[in-house]
Amino acid sequence: MISSYQVMQGDPLSCVILHVPHSSRIIPGEVRANIVIDDAEIESELNEMTDTKTDQLAFIAQRQSTLKPWIFMNTLSRLVIDPERFPDEREVMNSVGMGAVYTRTSRGNLLRQEPFTGTNILIDTYFTPYSDAFTELVTSRLDALGRVTIIDVHSYRTLQHPNSINHDQERPEICIGTDSFHTPENLIQSAQEACTAVGRTELNQPYAGTYIPLKFYGVDPRVQSIMMEIRADTFVDENLELSDSHTHVAHALVSLVNLV
Repeated sequence: MISSYQVMQGDPLSCVILHVPHSSRIIPGEVRANIVIDDAEIESELNEMTDTKTDQLAFIAQRQSTLKPWIFMNTLSRLVIDPERFPDEREVMNSVGMGAVYTRTSRGNLLRQEPFTGTNILIDTYFTPYSDAFTELVTSRLDALGRVTIIDVHSYRTLQHPNSINHDQERPEICIGTDSFHTPENLIQSAQEACTAVGRTELNQPYAGTYIPLKFYGVDPRVQSIMMEIRADTFVDENLELSDSHTHVAHALVSLVNLV
């Protein structure tokens, strides 16, 4: 079985974890068997839904930061499981078939048969080990340093996909996602300062919130988190390859890591 995550070790003195949940395009064969769209449609869906090259931004940030941050990365496509969703009724994206296990595509078309009977298997096989491993990494950093800052690294398109719940919102170069409990004001200010050269920033538009392992969610303020949603056209071209301007985006991420 393919592992759903990879941990890249950072400096022992670094409290920063770069979380890269949506950069992979890999779908194991046994998971592909339960997806009803054809290969061409899957390729199109992966082009739309993958946060392409965000892993490369994280790698650059790890190499160039004063203290190397840790990286926790999803090795599988979000079409397998989406580790950032709540795995239960708390998840608002369940309403459009895009909860922890997607049954609908970005256009609202059928991805898996509904009702999908394999959800629990995918949660047990891929979601839970991912969540447990992230929790273990955060726990180890807390034990070592007494604090953790998660930087949740995402990208989004210039145009909203049809099967969404947040239409008609701002789509700036940088969307900063926050949590009222886990994102202190000084962390927001650091993110805004770091991203000045990339362009305009907005808080929680078009995407809100940030990733915190459920064990710590709402109960442990030593775990801080902020989401960096980077508009894709600021660092990739029309072929989804890194553009020349990616260096400005990578530098912003390095600056944020150094400011934490």
